[in-house]
Amino acid sequence: MTLSNPVLELIHRHASVRHYKPDPLPREMIEAIVRAAQRASTSSNLQTWSVIAVTDPARRERLAALCGDQKHIAEAPLFLAWCADLARLERVCELRGYVQVTRYVENFLIAALDAVIAAQTAALAAESMGLGICYIGAIRNNPGEVIELLKLPRLTFPVVGMTVGWPARSPRRKPRLPLEAMLHWETYNPNQDEALKAYDHEMAMSGIYNQRQVPAPGKSGEMEAYGWMEHSARRASQAQRTHLRQFLRQQGFELE
Repeated sequence: MTLSNPVLELIHRHASVRHYKPDPLPREMIEAIVRAAQRASTSSNLQTWSVIAVTDPARRERLAALCGDQKHIAEAPLFLAWCADLARLERVCELRGYVQVTRYVENFLIAALDAVIAAQTAALAAESMGLGICYIGAIRNNPGEVIELLKLPRLTFPVVGMTVGWPARSPRRKPRLPLEAMLHWETYNPNQDEALKAYDHEMAMSGIYNQRQVPAPGKSGEMEAYGWMEHSARRASQAQRTHLRQFLRQQGFELE
């Protein structure tokens, strides 16, 4: 049985958009997207997130430079910076005579999860209006500069960015891993090699990696198509953003 409805169809059409028309988005549209995000699930209804909407071209240019010189950040008419935010709850505690506990990993995870759940809900809302989006993890490349640029107070942290705008061209949808590699029944199933190899071949043949070849592991002199496993293993074998703990602590997240 194949289940389908307009929401599922919208979800399955998703692809990251990296080319945008310059047309600005009406303020009402931006507010509608964030209102949708406000209806997302949130831990204990604490709503420990905030989002900074950046439309100013100069500020978007600066963000593009801070986020790995990604052109579409400056090109898109809207950049959303999704932030873990315990600052608002800090004020709530002050007003009610309490002292907020913020020093544990769990406190940051609550706020970070709230932010990303809200962001994904906003992404679906934007796509339902015909807009395109792209998540920007590189907002964490230079967190100190981003915090200064957006004037983020203590107990806030930019978790992820998002470009939003009208697509200038149709984005390319990437295949996803087989369901059997992702869905586990009752207990975790580690026997995923066949599913991984099938997906690796599909990605290699898709042209996404430009038909590159690499040495076959454990097979001297043999070459094979560059696929998802080679691409992902290279990425996973490199340390990324090792400086984040420093900036998290500067923002009041001690992560004990």
